[in-house]
Amino acid sequence: VPLQASGGGLAQAGGSLRLSCAASGRTFSRNRMGWFRQAPGKEREFVAAISGTGGTTYYANSVKGRFTISRDNAKNTVYLQMNSLKPEDTAVYYCAADLRSGSYYYSPLEYDYWGQGTLVTVSS
Repeated sequence: VPLQASGGGLAQAGGSLRLSCAASGRTFSRNRMGWFRQAPGKEREFVAAISGTGGTTYYANSVKGRFTISRDNAKNTVYLQMNSLKPEDTAVYYCAADLRSGSYYYSPLEYDYWGQGTLVTVSS
């Protein structure tokens, strides 16, 4: 598995967590990377994405202003800083790599490689 997500855990509402997604075996430094999440009984939804250079970022409206996506290409790692967490942020979070960088950065179908997921639980 070329992508490994980590950093999930239990946080209180209003708290923070930082997720990491480390690539191994190949580099994704030129590729758009994304974070998605899936809550129990719900479809996987877009959270954030970042271009290969890090110069362009995209966010779901539900996390805009609270979450920040970033990347360190020297470390082949993408991050998701999550602040002001809410109980509705509870989900398994997945990182993904988009090899084609098409128009649909918000669609899971756009992405070619997926990490195994890391669970984030936010208590009220």
